[in-house]
Amino acid sequence: MCVTLADIEAARRRIADHVYCSPCPESLALSDMTGSRIFCKLDNLQRTGSFKERGACNALMQLPAGARKRGVTAASAGNHALALAYHGRQLGIAVTVVMPTNAPLIKVATCRRMGATIVQQGDSFAAARELADRLVTERGLAYIHGFDDPHIIAGQGTVGLEILEQVPNADAVIVAAGGAGLLAGTATAIKAVRPGVKVIAVEPAAMPSLSAALKAGQPVTVPPCPTLADGLAVGRVGAAAFTLAKDRIDKLVTVDEATIALAILRMIEREKTVVEGAGAATLAALMSGQLEELRGKNVVLVIGGGNIDPTVLGRIIEYGLVADGRLCRFTAMISDRPGGLAKFTSALATTGASVKEVLHDRAFAGPDVSMVRLSCVVETHDHAHRDAMLRGLRDNGFVVTV
Repeated sequence: MCVTLADIEAARRRIADHVYCSPCPESLALSDMTGSRIFCKLDNLQRTGSFKERGACNALMQLPAGARKRGVTAASAGNHALALAYHGRQLGIAVTVVMPTNAPLIKVATCRRMGATIVQQGDSFAAARELADRLVTERGLAYIHGFDDPHIIAGQGTVGLEILEQVPNADAVIVAAGGAGLLAGTATAIKAVRPGVKVIAVEPAAMPSLSAALKAGQPVTVPPCPTLADGLAVGRVGAAAFTLAKDRIDKLVTVDEATIALAILRMIEREKTVVEGAGAATLAALMSGQLEELRGKNVVLVIGGGNIDPTVLGRIIEYGLVADGRLCRFTAMISDRPGGLAKFTSALATTGASVKEVLHDRAFAGPDVSMVRLSCVVETHDHAHRDAMLRGLRDNGFVVTV
């Protein structure tokens, strides 16, 4: 399954009236923060919140008449399902999506609202895929793969064409790799039109399926592992996508969970944009310290999706604050006599930290009943302020443990 520049250009013409040409503005805030001149390709602004619409629309529009009449199916826990549901409704094609039972409720509800038939099966993508394959056999539905289909890859490649027009002086483009469909399509377009532009891939260290494939020389399966970048949690890159991408990427970066959380926080604070973990991974790559060669260069970040689960967003923000040194939890032993707490809080106040929570633990504070253990959560400015606060408390005679 080969995808060429001609295929991607044809896909762009085909989906032009159906898929939003997302903006790619310069971000002064992120540029100041990273030392590169940053442009953000905001595909999180698509109707269903991700780049997946490009490939889904392109694939649906090329179905034969009989397949359109019977309908399509796919196994997906998120963005691919949303894209198929929306464009299937627009094109009058019935869509049946098989989702794991642990799929985010908001994505299940949104797919239903867009007219898709939702079937939930098992607690993994593999279980969902098994049922979807049965639907293909039993009902004659067409299966549309989320990342390893030539029409999908060609559709995703339109991101690359748009970037080259919107940022003609781009030096590098950073693209997230999950199943590698977006990476393969974007890299194919960029290297065909402007081969001097660096294409840098990024994936979560928790699910390094592309790293494993590059090491083995072919797609291999990596064990499942939770990651904030759930859209990139693919255990095995697509075979066709890997063939296209492996010789077209200039560098691969893996990022840890703390850096992904911090990147989500930075996008909210600096760019005023809410993105999911997979969408923030490209910024995380720059923040990880592995791309110092891009300082001073024109760098495009592909912001692939914004469909973060609202029920976990608050927790991710707090995780990011911890990683940023702005939220700190510690325990301190203080006197349980009158004035003991006042002395402690007075010393804490002099450090400039803001108290979020204080809990007293008397039952497990030890044999000295005149002492009490405090569990404290405080806000600080950064890592340096946090360390100065802890030193200040210790200098005042308190036993502090982080």
